[in-house]
This record gives sequence, C-alpha cells and structure tokens, in this order.
Amino acid sequence: MPEPFEYAPAPESTSVVDLRPSYGLFVDGDFRDGAGESFKTVNPATEEVLAEVAEASEADVDAAVAAARRAFEGPWGRMPGRERAKYLFRIARIVQERSRELAVLETLDNGKPIRESRDVDVPTVAAHFFYYAGWADKLDHAGLGTDPRPLGVAGQVIPWNFPLMMLAWKVAPALACGNTVVLKPAETTPLTALLFAEICQQADLPPGVVNVVTGAGATGRAVVAHPGVDKVAFTGSTEVGKAIARAIAGTPKRSTLELGGKAANVVFDDAPLDQAVEGIVTGIFFNQGHVCCAGSRLLVQESVADEVLTRLKERMATLRLGDPLDKNTDVGAINSAEQLARIRALSEVGREEGAEGWSAACELPERGFWFPPTVFTGVTQAHRIAREEIFGPVLSVLTFRTPAEAVEKANNTPYGLSAGVWTEKGSRILWMAQQLRAGVVWANTFNKFDPTSPFGGYKESGHGREGGRHGLAAYLQEAQR
Repeated sequence: MPEPFEYAPAPESTSVVDLRPSYGLFVDGDFRDGAGESFKTVNPATEEVLAEVAEASEADVDAAVAAARRAFEGPWGRMPGRERAKYLFRIARIVQERSRELAVLETLDNGKPIRESRDVDVPTVAAHFFYYAGWADKLDHAGLGTDPRPLGVAGQVIPWNFPLMMLAWKVAPALACGNTVVLKPAETTPLTALLFAEICQQADLPPGVVNVVTGAGATGRAVVAHPGVDKVAFTGSTEVGKAIARAIAGTPKRSTLELGGKAANVVFDDAPLDQAVEGIVTGIFFNQGHVCCAGSRLLVQESVADEVLTRLKERMATLRLGDPLDKNTDVGAINSAEQLARIRALSEVGREEGAEGWSAACELPERGFWFPPTVFTGVTQAHRIAREEIFGPVLSVLTFRTPAEAVEKANNTPYGLSAGVWTEKGSRILWMAQQLRAGVVWANTFNKFDPTSPFGGYKESGHGREGGRHGLAAYLQEAQR
C-alpha cells in the first residue's frame, strides 16, 4: 500500500495573544480584584497553567448586578434602538479585527482545533452581533407585540464547549433588546469572555451594560438566584438546568435553558453515502464531540449498514489528532481531566454491556487530556452509551429497517435537541422532520448554524430558542399583540 500523505507541522503562533498572569472581574466598565479566592485555568492540550482568574463571591455578584441595574435604568435603558445598534455593529467589527487573537485564545483555553476556532466559532460570533445589531431599531416589526420592552438585567451562564460562541448567542440579543448583562463563563474557559470585556471597553460600551463574573458553580448559583436578575439564560447539562429551574420556580424570572442532547443521525439506503459519512464525522467528532447537538447516535438502514461502517472507519483513519494549534489538526484535546474521566468511564461501560468499540490507530500525546475518536457497534437501545450524553468523540451505531422504526428509535430518548436525516427524497425529509421530536432537524448536513435560525430543544433538552427572530422574544416583555 502507498504511504499515507504526510502533513508538515503548521502551528499557529501564540504571539498574537497577550496573556496576563492574572485576571480580575469586569464590573461597571472596569476590571477589579475579586473578593474571593482565585483559580487556575489550564491549557488542556499541555496541562500548563495559562493564568490565575478571580473567583467572584456573592458580594462581587451583588456589585455586578447593581452595576447592570444602574445601566439599565440609566443611559442604556433609555437609549433608542438605532443608537444601541451602533454599539453592536462596533463590537462585531472589533471581533472581526481581533479574530486571530480570539481564535488562538479560544484554542489555548478550550483545546479545540484552531481551524474550528478560526473558521467556525469566531466568524459565527461576529455574525450574531451583526445580525442582532440590525434588529435593535426594528423590534416593533419583529411580530412580538406592539412597543416591546426589555426585561431588565439578564444573568447568563455559559458552558466550556463553545465559550465565545455561546457568549454571542446570549449577549447579542440581550443588548439589542435593551437589556443589560451579568455573564458567568465556565470555570475552565474564562479567558475569551474576559477578552470580550476588553472589546466592550474598546467599543466604548457604557459602564455596567456587560459585566463578567468568573468562578465555578457557586458563582453561577449566585447569579441565577440573585433577586436583581430578571432573566436567566443557561447552556449546559440537563442536571444543572433542572437545578436552575427549581431555583427560580415561584419567582417572576424568565428563563431559557439549552441543555443536553443525544441526537440521532439517520442514514437511509438512498443517501449519498460519501456525503453522509462526512456528515457523520462532523456530527460527532467536531469539537471533540463536546457539542450538545452532536449526532452521537447513528441510525443506519440495514441494507447499507456494512458499507457505511466500512467507509466511516476509512474516514476516521484519516483524522489527525494532536496539537490544537496545528492548522492540520482535526481532533483536539478533551477540555478537562474531569470530562476525560467521564468519557472513559462510559466507554468502558459500553464494552462491559457487550458493545464493540473501535478506534483507528492513533498515538496520543503524553501530556494533556486526549481520547481517540471511537465508534461502537452492536449497540442496542438499552445500552447506556445509547441513552446517556457522553459529550465526547464517541459514536453509537444502531440499525433500522423502515422509516417508522427509524423514527421510533430516534425519539426513544429523554432528549430532543437535534437530529439529522440523510436521503435523496425530499418528501421523506419533510415527513421525518415532522415525526422527529427535535428542535432542529438537519437535512443532508449536520451541525450547521446561522444567526437567522432559531436553535433549542424539547423535553430534557430545555426550553426557549436562541437565534433568529425567536431569540429576541426571550429578552422582551410580553406585550399586547
């Protein structure tokens, strides 16, 4: 056999990022020391400490909420939409100007490949701010009632898998609608949120409009439970989402919760198989599988199951795992030791329950948190790996014979965030989309996002929608229609 094509190393330089030894909190337009302890954020590819970050106390959260309230009741809340739009446009342009810096910092702190940070995450961030800037002076025409008004102070808690993108999904519509924000980034990936705070300063955003309080679970709970917060937005695990729902029950707080998923990627026998295999790979191995809407359950029609699996393994053998800053890398590092332990534990359970795991030959780096792309066959719906969200590069393969069986198996989950359908028949795509209980159904593609399209789920995948015109409704008071 011919030797595989070799790629010369193509590392991205980190010189564009000016990492500080320590970071404080961003409150009322300025950085300040926190009243609590500090914690370390590390590079998951090397386990090297990147910086010390302040852990916000309840007193710090109080100060951030008070600053947000002053801004809401002051200049920002009284500002016409056309003036708010100027700030959002300015932020979007600065994000584009500093895109390389943001992409490198995201990869350093998160572990995802630089190609994904550079080509997907950062452009999507800018697109969301551009899109919602366009809505800021048109809220009367959004179909959300006459004279729509902002809710007030939004407490937003974002995850570690898409730190900057999830920030944009939440901050951009909140500001467009006239709200102010107290943002709590994930404790393992706070650095791009703090760089975004610098961008807010560079854009001359009025003090208090955006505040960033870093910390772990206790800080997030303080933001969610604070009586001065009018709206809670959270993306993360279903378990934490349930805890948030309990915490705000009986209060007037509004909420949007985008939680876990166990998406089915359904491949019919008439699908374009090469294209479908690319979609399968994108669906589960993009961002190391750290994706709520990942296509972690592959449902293949029996007549083409062997062929799809053969082509899939051949494609997996070409994936390059390694240094996330190398532009040739396809699969980066797992975000944390804790997440790696969960992936390993559930994969071992899959083998113990009788499924057969396969990974292409792959040399893992000696330092950092790594897990090879893995596919499990012989999986049944009773297997834990087919029911629980692994949140890693692990694919479970099941088969079906009829469209009705595919729908039954796809919907046999407590989650309902996303799904994919691969077939040449448009009528089948439309029928499947109607039958699948999922917030987003992709047709002959997977993991495609656009700021104009709403995103969200059903059942234990949460409630509410982010993106598009629907994303505005989450940040506006209900008005007379």
